[in-house]
Amino acid sequence: MDPVLAEIYSTVLDAAPFVIAGYALLFLVLCGYVVFITTKLKRTEKKLAALEEHVDELK
Repeated sequence: MDPVLAEIYSTVLDAAPFVIAGYALLFLVLCGYVVFITTKLKRTEKKLAALEEHVDELK
């Protein structure tokens, strides 16, 4: 194997755990964000439904 390629591959393989950890962390953060937004959306929909009921009662 070419010595330059061997050095490149050794650098890539040494850094692989850090790259994998970075992507895993990014994935977990994005999943957490989606759960957070979904929770907020459901809460807002409940409040909107209650407001619509109240407005209908006033009519």
